[in-house]
This record gives sequence, structure tokens and C-alpha cells, in this order.
Amino acid sequence: MSKENEKLPEILSDAVLKASAPVPDSFVEVKGIDYSKPEAINMRATDLVASMRNMGFQASSVAEACEIINKMRKWRGKHKSELEEFKQTGEFDDQGYQKSTIFMGYTSNLISSGLRDTLRYLVQHKHVSAIVATAGGIEEDIIKCLAPTYMGDFALRGAKLREEGMNRIGNLLVPNDNYCKFEEWFVPILDQLLKEQTEAAEKLGKDCLDAGSPAVLTPSLLIDRLGKEINDESSVLYWAHKNKIPIFCPAITDGSIGDMLFFHTFKASPQQLRLDIVADIRKINSMSMSASHASMIILGGGLIKHHICNACLMRNGADEAVFINTGQEFDGSDAGARPDEAVSWGKIKAEAHTAKIYADVSVVFPLIVAATFASGIAP
Repeated sequence: MSKENEKLPEILSDAVLKASAPVPDSFVEVKGIDYSKPEAINMRATDLVASMRNMGFQASSVAEACEIINKMRKWRGKHKSELEEFKQTGEFDDQGYQKSTIFMGYTSNLISSGLRDTLRYLVQHKHVSAIVATAGGIEEDIIKCLAPTYMGDFALRGAKLREEGMNRIGNLLVPNDNYCKFEEWFVPILDQLLKEQTEAAEKLGKDCLDAGSPAVLTPSLLIDRLGKEINDESSVLYWAHKNKIPIFCPAITDGSIGDMLFFHTFKASPQQLRLDIVADIRKINSMSMSASHASMIILGGGLIKHHICNACLMRNGADEAVFINTGQEFDGSDAGARPDEAVSWGKIKAEAHTAKIYADVSVVFPLIVAATFASGIAP
């Protein structure tokens, strides 16, 4: 304490001028980006994220998430030649080495936004192994192939938009006509699927419900068929079909698709299209169980988050996990839960590398993808 401060009352000295303990050698200094330096001008995404590592707050979480995603990408296990034939399951790279099975989940609003193009890139280039999406995440992808979504404003009045036949998603606008176009495109496919299902059931008789039967249609097989039928390279579903990446949607009826399925029950009566959700839960859980190494990238919360986490429970937890959402944990919701809560359930391994970013996915995920999957740096 300086001589000037020796005259202060003792209570002030103790409260305000308390001496610090020695700083441990392990402490890292907080630093940001010095834009006056030449290397800070027009930075690459990888360099920008690396510079954010010691900024603190969510900037540090973004950098940590990128490090974890690169670990997912780089992980390699044994070569097929080293494995017994019955153990040759899970994901393998082009050289035959085990690689991480990456489960990605996203909510429908992200497909409605321009982030759809980022998600499509990941599927097009086989950067993920399986997807879990909401019903809106399926139909909005198809609808965008038929008609555009437009920029609006968060402050637009709902009553006026209703009069004009405009639907608002945050600050995006979707004309009602887009859903009419979706119905015109989707219903003939439902008619054809019902015909195929009915013919297969009649041909197979009592065996029509066997696993793998053409009479058994699951949500993931329906989604795969939609990807095939849309035949549009801007579509996430198209690339998922082409690259054989399953898209699971356990709440397939919670959206416009559900409306169309409902309407179709009246049109098709007494025959009705049947979807088997049990086969899909077996499929995603089996993917998890067979994975040599499992990773999660979850964009948003709710059903898509829990469905992937629960699948990873079947293998005693994921090896890495990155969560990005704005949910908080104080209300006990799974959406806001941090990765450590999932550890308590066995959905993430205790030793796993994890990160949660509290942010709008549309802001941070393009940066993360630019610094990892799209960096040009090989796994």
C-alpha cells in the first residue's frame, strides 16, 4: 500500500485495496485483435477465430467450438484390415480408417433463414453422417425450391400480414402461396407412395410388416424420397438423398407436412398412408451404437437436441459435442441445458470435449464452418 493510502480507514484498505494472491503460471492473459497490424487486415476465418480464443465471453466459446469440431474431423481409428469383419461398422474415410460419426441437428427457423445454404454445403460435401430436423426443417427446404422466402421486419404487424396472406418467421416473410405450391407438389407424391405401399402389402401378404419391406415407410425414408423427387441442387434433402445421409424427423407431423398427411387421410379413405416411427428410432440408435467415435453438432434446442443426445446414450455417450443456442438452464429445460447436464445422463462421456455457445446460430455458425469444414485445411 502506498503512503497516501496508509491514511485511509482500515475498513477501506481491507475492502477496496485487498492484496491479490500470486497469479498462477497457468493463467492466460486476455487479449483481442490489434487491427493496426498488417496481419489483421482482411483476415482468414481460421486466423480470426484463433485471435478470438483469449477474448473471453462467447468469442472464446466460438474458438473452443472450432477446436472441438476440428477434433471431430481429424479423429481416425483403426483400418478395416485391422478389424474383424463383424466389427467393421460405423463410419470410414476413403482410405478405410474409422472416422467419427457426426450427428447434426437443426431447427426449422435455420432452414427458413439463409443458413440453409451453409447446412446444404455440409451435406453436399459429406461432412456429417446423419441429421435430425424438425418438420419445418424438412418442408421449408422443399418450399424454397418452389418459391423464395423474403426479408421482412420483426416489427411488422401480424394482423396486417394475415390480411395480406403473409406468414412471418422473425424478420422473414413466406407468402401463403408458397405453401399452396408445396401442397400441389407434395400430394401427388403421397398418392404414389400410398399406391406403392398398398401394392407391396397385397403382394407380400402377412410378411408386409417385415423390416425392410417396401410396404413399411418410415419418416426418414419419406424424407429421402422427397429429396429424390425435388431433384434440386439447392436443397439439403436432395444432397442427403444423393449422399445417402439419413435425415430423421421424429415429429414429422408437426408442420405443413402433417397438415398434408391429415388432409390426405380424407382423400385416400379407406386406405391410408402409414409411417413407422419405431423403425427410425431403431435406425438412429443403431447408428450410434455402431459408431467407433460419435460427435454432436446441435444448432438450436428442443426435440432435435434431445433426440441426438438420447441416441448417443445408447453407446454410453458422445465423444465430442458442440451446442449453439440461446437457451438458459435456470428453468430446467433440456434446450438450455449445458453439456455437463448431458454427462449426468450418460449422453456425453465424462472425458468428452464439449462447448456451448450462447448465441444466435445464424451469426456464429457461418464463421465456425468457414474456420473448420470450409477452411480448405484437410482433416
